[in-house]
Amino acid sequence: MKDQRSVAQQQVENDIANKIYNPMNDVLFKFIFGKDERKNITIDLLNAILNRTGKQAITDIQFKNSEIVPYYEDDKLTRLDIFCITEDETKIDVEVQLINKKDMERRSLFYWSQMYLMGLNKGDDYITLNPAITINILGHKIFPNEPLHSMYSIYNIETGRRLNEDLELHFLEIPKFQKKPIGEMTRMERWLAYFSNKLDTEEMEELAMSDATIKKAVNDTDIFMMDFEERLKYINRQMAIMDYNTDMRVSREEGREEGRTAGREEMANNIALAIREYEKISVNKIFYG
Repeated sequence: MKDQRSVAQQQVENDIANKIYNPMNDVLFKFIFGKDERKNITIDLLNAILNRTGKQAITDIQFKNSEIVPYYEDDKLTRLDIFCITEDETKIDVEVQLINKKDMERRSLFYWSQMYLMGLNKGDDYITLNPAITINILGHKIFPNEPLHSMYSIYNIETGRRLNEDLELHFLEIPKFQKKPIGEMTRMERWLAYFSNKLDTEEMEELAMSDATIKKAVNDTDIFMMDFEERLKYINRQMAIMDYNTDMRVSREEGREEGRTAGREEMANNIALAIREYEKISVNKIFYG
């Protein structure tokens, strides 16, 4: 196990040396997208995902404490990856999830509900509630038949009318991203390419040269990696992700082998049962005709 971890750490170190970074590592993600000094990067990402342009574009955000205190002692403490409020008081939570825990739909609703109710005091009018948006950037697929970017809200099932704009849940399944010439990419596709880890070094340089905001994100990643403590946290997080994925792969392989073994045992039992039945029939024929 120790040797495996040493190999994993060396792999991460080699990637860093070659400037191959994982922008979905939550330690790095929060450094790039969760700081006041880089909020223009976050604004650009939000506008790209939410397709906000012109007068609808987000022009400013305020980062808020991402730890939401529960209403009751037994409630779960909610920790959002990035929590900010726009100039029109819309609340936005951006979550990055590399590990598929099979609960993202409900987890997203839970995060959204906590965020939506934040600031509503006893006796307040419900009209004081402001829209809330949860954006989930996922390193795995959860909706096999849906496009890469899915947005969910509340609609009338029969008419398709949307109830209001207070609830938006966005899911970006990054593995579904398909490479294309960078010059043909939309603003949204450029950010998807940035997160995808599907670009080689030259393509990443071309992407940075084509988009000033992504270039700043890439340059600031170099600054992040020069900080020993931040770099160490990044490496530990990458290794934890690699360990988890390895454990899951081994579990699946063991499960398949157990299934094959059980299948072979069941087949053998069925064959033995068939033989016994055949022998019984043969004996009956001998003694009773």
